[in-house]
Amino acid sequence: MVTNGSGKFWNPAEWAGDEQELAGNSASMAGASLVDTGGKKKYLVLRDTQGRCLCTRFTGGFDAGEAKAFYAQFPAPPASTTSVEFQVGDMPPATIDISEGQ
Repeated sequence: MVTNGSGKFWNPAEWAGDEQELAGNSASMAGASLVDTGGKKKYLVLRDTQGRCLCTRFTGGFDAGEAKAFYAQFPAPPASTTSVEFQVGDMPPATIDISEGQ
């Protein structure tokens, strides 16, 4: 979940990808990444065949206190990777622990 705790309307425009050649990624999680510091690799959000991110688009922004669910699909890191840093926009990185699914 993403929650707007700013006390005012917020549009996450800085979360979109930097690419100029691909349309349809504004107000999205397209700029998110996973960083495997141990493996020294950065994973970007996957794209469909038309270049749109496989991620949430936040059309209309967020009212104060509003929360919205989100998703962003990334390539799988190697099985030996146990954690990655999730990075998006101007938010501090968040550590995600990876474990084998059952």
